[in-house]
Amino acid sequence: MADEMSAQLVDVQTQLAFQEDMLTALNDRVVAQDLEIRNLRRTLELLHEEMKQKNSTGEDAQLMDMERPPHY
Repeated sequence: MADEMSAQLVDVQTQLAFQEDMLTALNDRVVAQDLEIRNLRRTLELLHEEMKQKNSTGEDAQLMDMERPPHY
């Protein structure tokens, strides 16, 4: 009986250790994805500002006036 309880305890401890490792790995991944999303948002903001500046100065007026390709 004691051996069975000991084996069950070891099994539960093993599962807990695995879950803790998995949780740490998932947390690390979420942190990395959050950083990547922040960087992508900042890049998008910068590109949006750049496009607004170009549109306001008329630098891309030639591109805007070009005929669209037939697949549009």
